[in-house]
Amino acid sequence: MTVEDSEFMSAFRGSFTSALRWPQLDALWDLLRTDSGADWFIYAVGESPPEIPATPEELLRFIDEMDRFLHREHDEDYCGIVYADNLQQPTFIKIYDPHNLGVSCGYSDNPPLPGWVLSKIPPCDLHSIRVLPNNRKRWWRQLFG
Repeated sequence: MTVEDSEFMSAFRGSFTSALRWPQLDALWDLLRTDSGADWFIYAVGESPPEIPATPEELLRFIDEMDRFLHREHDEDYCGIVYADNLQQPTFIKIYDPHNLGVSCGYSDNPPLPGWVLSKIPPCDLHSIRVLPNNRKRWWRQLFG
């Protein structure tokens, strides 16, 4: 099986719904907080994909830091840059970098990759063609060493 045929890529290409408003994102985070022991993989696109799921503590720290980051860097009255396969029972979440949005929804021949993926499926390398900015690398490495 190739990466293109993997379970992860099939889920990655699946149908997603945006947490359009900040309260919808809050509700999504709350679901993850109550599901924090459920083997979530946290993948920063452009870094090596994780081989093991995050610990409950890592997931909670990621949620808190990502929430602060998104509110600070996406200074809008809407969210609209976090997508889940199911907002009530998520198993796959894409988080787009507010500074690399391109066309994250709708049609594009070359849509941007998300900045981060939360998945219950072990991720494969998305071969990001964009260079991860150094400030994002530093932020990620401070968060997860």
